[in-house]
Amino acid sequence: MNEIVFDILPEMEDMRIDKCISDYMDNLSRSYIQKIIKDGNVYVNDIVIKANYRVKFEDKVRFIIPDSVEPNIPAQNIPLDILYEDTDILIINKSKNMVVHPAPGHYEGTLVNAIMYHCKDNLSGINGVMRPGIVHRIDKDTTGSVIVCKNDEAHTAIAELLKTHDITRKYRAIVYGIMKEEHGTVDAPIGRHPNDRKKMAVNIKNGKRAVTHYQVLEHFGQYTYIECQLETGRTHQIRVHMASIGHPLLGDAVYSNRKAPFRLEGQVLHAMTLGFIHPRSGEYVEFVAPLPEYFEKLLSVLRNKTL
Repeated sequence: MNEIVFDILPEMEDMRIDKCISDYMDNLSRSYIQKIIKDGNVYVNDIVIKANYRVKFEDKVRFIIPDSVEPNIPAQNIPLDILYEDTDILIINKSKNMVVHPAPGHYEGTLVNAIMYHCKDNLSGINGVMRPGIVHRIDKDTTGSVIVCKNDEAHTAIAELLKTHDITRKYRAIVYGIMKEEHGTVDAPIGRHPNDRKKMAVNIKNGKRAVTHYQVLEHFGQYTYIECQLETGRTHQIRVHMASIGHPLLGDAVYSNRKAPFRLEGQVLHAMTLGFIHPRSGEYVEFVAPLPEYFEKLLSVLRNKTL
């Protein structure tokens, strides 16, 4: 089991304990944290508390992440595009239409099913039985690089880098419209959409700080090819931020009401570059996932249209 201890800072005062832990360990899902609390594994000042407990300045929080149990998820021999692998980490170039981890009603065909087959028992268990090895995720229709952790030590180290924004994450995307500025930054908090809980939105009142830097790579008439670098990593961050400045991602049916041309399946977004300090060697490593075939073909079509 893994035990985490931290003290409540002044800015955390009166925050619900489940949200407080979620902010402190943002690689853990809120539902998993609530289960840990329900199971009696969260203590404040050495007293077991409930999920609705509101923390006070200088409270000492101790929560125990139980040892992982064998997940009731089938290991499946699904082909993986492996960019790198060693005893601690695995870097996968995820294909389009692949969900990262199982969820109720969707227990097969995910990246987790594939890595369970590939890695056997060598996966971290920190993020619960549904997400062995998973320290971060990208959307089903987003392609590109994903870090998989093979042990809890690597998971903890990578999660800390994510928390402190010390991982290089660069994405490629095509957006609607002509972006007038060649580069810029969107600094706008993201939280749940107030009227649609399945969507995220720029949420000034209840959102978490989110920062996306973008650079124009090419103009294609009514579309723009860009690179986005994440400073933070909120759910749907690039999709929400680009839509908020009037340039939703091409093919994004959730954050754009425009009909997608070119027979696209979801947003045109690719997680291209991942760079971080390796948890064992302490050296900086960087991995680049090449653009998928559909993305390359789309760029070729757009370039020919603008000749």
